[in-house]
Amino acid sequence: MSINLAQFHQTFFEESFEGLDTMEAGLLSLSEGRADADTINTIFRATHSIKGGSATFGFSAVAKFTHVMETLLDEMRGERIAPSETTVNVLLRSVDCLRAMLEAVKSNTTFDEALQHELYSEMQHILDANPDAPAAVSGIKGGGTKSAAASGWTIGFRPHAHLLRTGNDPLRLLRELGTLGKLNVKADVSGLPPFAEMNPENCYLRWEISLRAAAPHQAVAEIFNWVDGDCDLDIRANAEPSVSTPVSISTETAQAAPPVKAERSVAAESAASIRVSTDKVDALVNMVGELVITQSMLSQLGEDFSMERILKLRDGLAQLERNTRELQESVMRIRMMPISHCFSRIPRMVHDLCHKLGKKVEVRLSGEQTELDKTVLEKIGDPLVHLVRNSLDHGIEKPEARAATGKSEIGTLCLNAFHKGGNIVIEISDDGAGLNKDKILAKAKERGLIKGDEPLGDEKIYELIFLPGFSTAEVVSDVSGRGVGMDVVRRNIKSLNGKIEIESQASKGTTIRIRLPLTLAILDGMSIAVNGQMFIIPLTFIAESLQPKPEDIQGIAGRERVVRVRGDYVPVIALYELFNIPPRITQPEQGILVLVEAEGRKIALFIDEIMGQHQVVLKSLESNYRKVDGIAGATIMGDGTVAVILDVAALVRLSREPRAALQREAA
Repeated sequence: MSINLAQFHQTFFEESFEGLDTMEAGLLSLSEGRADADTINTIFRATHSIKGGSATFGFSAVAKFTHVMETLLDEMRGERIAPSETTVNVLLRSVDCLRAMLEAVKSNTTFDEALQHELYSEMQHILDANPDAPAAVSGIKGGGTKSAAASGWTIGFRPHAHLLRTGNDPLRLLRELGTLGKLNVKADVSGLPPFAEMNPENCYLRWEISLRAAAPHQAVAEIFNWVDGDCDLDIRANAEPSVSTPVSISTETAQAAPPVKAERSVAAESAASIRVSTDKVDALVNMVGELVITQSMLSQLGEDFSMERILKLRDGLAQLERNTRELQESVMRIRMMPISHCFSRIPRMVHDLCHKLGKKVEVRLSGEQTELDKTVLEKIGDPLVHLVRNSLDHGIEKPEARAATGKSEIGTLCLNAFHKGGNIVIEISDDGAGLNKDKILAKAKERGLIKGDEPLGDEKIYELIFLPGFSTAEVVSDVSGRGVGMDVVRRNIKSLNGKIEIESQASKGTTIRIRLPLTLAILDGMSIAVNGQMFIIPLTFIAESLQPKPEDIQGIAGRERVVRVRGDYVPVIALYELFNIPPRITQPEQGILVLVEAEGRKIALFIDEIMGQHQVVLKSLESNYRKVDGIAGATIMGDGTVAVILDVAALVRLSREPRAALQREAA
C-alpha cells in the first residue's frame, strides 16, 4: 500500500518554519556573546530535523543546503570552529535563504539560486579554513568542494521484519544517504517468501550500499539513528579512497517536482490552520458534555410540562445560559495565540538594523505568552515592526552620542504585553533622546498644519507625527524619513478598534502604548433605540451618556447643534437624520445624548433611549450586502431581530462634513 506523503507536507512546513525561528533565536544569542553548548545543540537539532524531513519528502535542494549548514554547526558543536560574528552572520543569512527556499517549495515557485550558491561558498570557505573540518557535500552547482580526505563506505543495511510497521521507510533513508555522495545500491531479495505467504506489512529486503563520499563515520551513522534498534547495520570504510562527485541540484518547480503540486492543494486548504493545545480541546469537550446534559434535562421537562415544573425550567434555562457562555469562551480561547509570534521577529530585525545604523541596542521582551485573537495578531505585526524601526532610527542615539550625555553606549528597547480591562496593552519603549517637541511644532507650522500662536499640549503635539507625510528626519533613508508609515500605523490600529498613545521625555526616552480588543468577533456594546430601530455602540468608544438641559443646547448657523458639557462644546449628531428614520423625538432635551470619542475627537449621538448592555457577535455587513459608511456590521439579538453596529470612528469623520454630504453617505 502506497502512502500519499503530500498529506503530511503542511505539518512539515509548519514544523520547519518553527525550527527556523528556533535557529534564528539561537544564532542571535550567539551573536550577543551568549555562546553555550545547549544553544548550539538546539540550533543543530532544528537544522537536522529540517534536513531529515526535506529528504523524506524529496525536497533535495533544501536537504543538500541544510546539510552544509549542519556540517558547519557540527564543527561549532565540537568546538573546532568558534561562533565568530562572521560565522553567525553567514548562518543567519542562510536561515533567511532556507526560509525563502521552503516558501518557494511550499508555493511551487522558484527561489534565488544565486544567493543559495553564494552562501554555500561562504560556509564552505569557513570549513576550508579549518583543516580538521570534514568536507561538505559537493551538492550545489557552482559551490566549491574540498578534496576527499577519507575513504568511502560500504554499508550493510538489514531491516528487521517489523520496520515498516514503525512508520519508517527504507527509501527515505537511502535518499538521505544520497545527500552525502554518490551511491551504488544492491537489493538482496533472497529473504522474499512465496507470494501466498507474504505479509504486506513485513520488510523482507536487505541492501548492500557503496557510498563514495568524503563524509565522516558519524555523518553516515546519524542517518540511521531513525531506525536504531529496528535493523542490523554494518558500516565499513572502503580500502581505497573515494572521490566525491559533484551533483547539480535542480530547483523544485512545478515542472520538475510533481509531488509538490499535490502539496500545494493541501497547503491551500490548511493555510488558515492554527495549533491548539490539548488543554483547550479538553475544556471544549467537557463543555459540550455539560451542554448535552442540560439539553437532556430540558427535553425531559418539556415532555409532560406543567406549571408546577416552572421553577425547574427556569433553573434549566439558567444552566443552559451558563453552559452556552462558557462554551463561547472555550471556543474563543481556541483562536487565542501568544503574542510571541509577533515579538519573535523583533530581535532579528534589531540585530540587522543595528549593523546598518551603527548602533548598539539590547532588546528586552516581556509578556510574550499574553494571548490575543489570531486575526488581531496577524494585523498588529506590521505596525509593531514600523514602531520598532522608528525607535531605532529616531529614538536611540549612536554610541558616541549616548556616551557624551552620560548614558550607556548600549541602548535599550523594551516590548511588553499584558491584559488590562478586557483589552491587551502593548508597550514599545526606548531610552533614547525622546521626541523633540520644538522640532515637531516647527515642522507642523512650516507645513501650515497649525497656527503660529496656537497653544498645544504634549498629547496634541505628539499626535502630529501621525499625520500623512509628516516627518522630521533630515535625511531620507531606506529605514525611514519619507513621512509614510505612522499614519498607516494609526489607521491599522484604529481598524482594530484600538488606540495608540505616546509618552515622551527629552533625553529619557519614548513609550508608545497600543490598546487593542482581545478579539474582533465578539464585542461588548450598549444597545440603543431610535423610533424602534435598534443600534449597538461598542462600549470602548463611549465616554458618558446624559440628558441635556435646554440651555445646554446651542444652534450654529441655524441648523447644526452643539451641546455644552463641562465647558466644552460637542457636536450633536441625530441618528434619525443620519439614517433617514422617521423621528419620534426631535428635541435633544427630550431624549438622551451618548458622548463617544474616536481619533481624539468627541461627538454626541442623539437617541431616543438606552436599552441595555450586551455582548454581541459581529457579523460582516460588507460581505453580505455592501459597505455602508458609519456602520461596522450587524448582529442578531436574542429575539431574532437584527441590530446595526455603529462605526464610531467613521461617524466622527463624517461629522466633519457638511450635513448634506453626511445624509448622502448615510442614504
